[in-house]
Amino acid sequence: MGITYNEETSTFKLDTLGSSYIIKVYQEGYLLNLYYGKKIPDTNLSLFEMRMPNASFSLANPVIGEHGFTPDSAPIEYGCNGAADFRISALAVRNVNGDDVTDIRYIAHRIYKGKPVIPGQPASFATEDEAETLEIDAIDKVTGLQITLVYAVFNNTNVMTKSVRATNTSENTMWIERIFSSCNDFPSMDYDMITLWGRWMKERNVERRPLAHGVQGAESKRGVSGHAQNPFAALVARTATEDQGEAYGFNLVYSGNFSALAECDFNATTRFIMGINPVDFEWTLNPGETFHAPEVVCVYTDEGIGEMSRIFHRFYTNNLIRSKYLEEKRPVLINNWEATYFDFNTDKLVAFAEAVSKVGVDMLVMDDGWFGHRNKDDSSLGDWYVNEEKLPGGLQPLISKVNELGLKFGIWYEPEMISPDSDLYRAHPDWCVHVDNRDPMLGRNQLVLDVSREDVRDNIWNQMYAVLSKNKIDYLKWDFNRNIADAGSALLPPERKKEFFHRFILGTYDLMNRLMTNFPDLLFENCSGGGGRFDPGMLYYSPQIWTSDNTDPLSRLAIQFGTSMCYPAATMGAHVSASKRTGYDTKGNVALWGSFGYELDPRNFTEEQIELVRSQIADYHKYYWLIRKGDLYRITDPFNGSNKAVWSFVAQDKSEFMVTYVTITKCEMDHIVIKMKGLNPNRFYKNEEDGQVYSGALLMYAGLPLNMMQMFKVNQDGASLILHFTEAREA
Repeated sequence: MGITYNEETSTFKLDTLGSSYIIKVYQEGYLLNLYYGKKIPDTNLSLFEMRMPNASFSLANPVIGEHGFTPDSAPIEYGCNGAADFRISALAVRNVNGDDVTDIRYIAHRIYKGKPVIPGQPASFATEDEAETLEIDAIDKVTGLQITLVYAVFNNTNVMTKSVRATNTSENTMWIERIFSSCNDFPSMDYDMITLWGRWMKERNVERRPLAHGVQGAESKRGVSGHAQNPFAALVARTATEDQGEAYGFNLVYSGNFSALAECDFNATTRFIMGINPVDFEWTLNPGETFHAPEVVCVYTDEGIGEMSRIFHRFYTNNLIRSKYLEEKRPVLINNWEATYFDFNTDKLVAFAEAVSKVGVDMLVMDDGWFGHRNKDDSSLGDWYVNEEKLPGGLQPLISKVNELGLKFGIWYEPEMISPDSDLYRAHPDWCVHVDNRDPMLGRNQLVLDVSREDVRDNIWNQMYAVLSKNKIDYLKWDFNRNIADAGSALLPPERKKEFFHRFILGTYDLMNRLMTNFPDLLFENCSGGGGRFDPGMLYYSPQIWTSDNTDPLSRLAIQFGTSMCYPAATMGAHVSASKRTGYDTKGNVALWGSFGYELDPRNFTEEQIELVRSQIADYHKYYWLIRKGDLYRITDPFNGSNKAVWSFVAQDKSEFMVTYVTITKCEMDHIVIKMKGLNPNRFYKNEEDGQVYSGALLMYAGLPLNMMQMFKVNQDGASLILHFTEAREA
């Protein structure tokens, strides 16, 4: 069993495939986090219950424990505010008396097969055979606040998920001020923290730093998960590398404001919490009501940072993403944005389709500018009817011509935005996100639509449905091109204003759920100025996300390497564009990592480029399932001043693999040896290029030297090559 309860020691043991997590119901109902790490058989961890009370006047309870118990240093499972635990708090709830002292104690638990849903929110899923769930109820006896800690343990992988419910069992209203989804207490601070920082066009750079005393971490208060930080963090052993050492990974299944914080205390122990950012958050909880916090995916491995990533990749592929395109090959698409921006019409788009129909592209996507009277970015968001000056007769004539050429058709939307110059804004100026007596700030010449309101969502949905239900549309790109300031809703009373951000993202989830429920065959791609909302919450609805607006392949190396820290290759929207820094071969080799497509003007293709594109699309089909189903190994990365990036995809049954080598900047001619990873040392592999056969052991331990022609080829700025190996015979 994955979850057991030992009544003699009052201990819960949660076992994944290779990890154990142990919780103790201590005296007076305190819940203690005794262990999280490599799988162990033990349940009696009494020596882990106590820690030295060495802080400034730690408050001890002399009737608990041999030497007095203090919440200030104990490994509290879910730290609360105001009751002598002075570290960062996972929970703070203000009661009717006006104080926010919160003190929860164990009262009951349940263990059952399967995994519950979180109403109105994305979360991982599992069958009864895949997972078991533990729910622990704890109550604040003074206020009547009941907290339910929900743990799901997956039997066939090293994944555990956590979420939290708060229920008001009293007769008085209370106000949640902070409610994190996960709280972990580690017995040391000998870890490095890995986070993903960035900006527009430079998303998800890997940053690794040693933990230090005090509070550190990553947060967003932009209304979205954001370009600047990602809702991912890892604590890894100081000596951990890609291939060895302990790594704990945490990823929040949420697309709004988040916080991931670690505090190292006076005992050199570490508390890590992750959840909704408490800044600009409060939730009114009336008698009988329940609040559901989002889910955190927790991964443990002692096999290095790369294995942590692969665990995330497999888990999201099997237990988070719901699209039919997990098992069905996705079309190669061309998007017109970088080629035309707003300057297009039916004839131009049909010419695009004619050009790419000859090279194997499967779909034409019409981006921003098809609706209202939109010819630049200062109008018409919210007016989701066809601009017939550009598209005479509407979408149907265009789609028919595209379909006749053998291509599918896709479309762009930005449903959560509104332009001041729009019919919708003129009819409903109060529908934008705003606060009274302040002029709302523009971003990209647009305002944010208040999708926390059901009437607003209904209006936008009805407009979208009218277009999608009457036209043969196979793909939808959903964009979100600004952050949220002046955060407020005309319908929320003053005492509920701080509920806005969470209500907004719940409204977004509602719209996306309507889309996927009504159009389950649609290929849905998320976007937010590129990668500004690249998170597990979005992946629950869309199987791929536009990774970055930066399509330069050398820039994309760092972006895609960083994104791969926890997100699978198949989720990364990646296109070949007209970027000047490399040739088409490297553009294609880098884009093959992701969903693959084109973002350029195909009418300008030369005969040579036509053949290159055909070859790239042939490679896309050739390597499709290896990349989608295989395991990613980062062999060298573009960070830390490296002049090259090398990665491979290895079939899960170890029967084949491909390796991609990209030179970022030319250097003196080196003798290049690529040491492969993840192979079966007892199998032999044939190099498709020259027919040579090598053992997996040789390829991993000695490596593969490139021949002279290959070295000359890659010793240029932006040069690249792909090597493909298939199983030859057993050793």
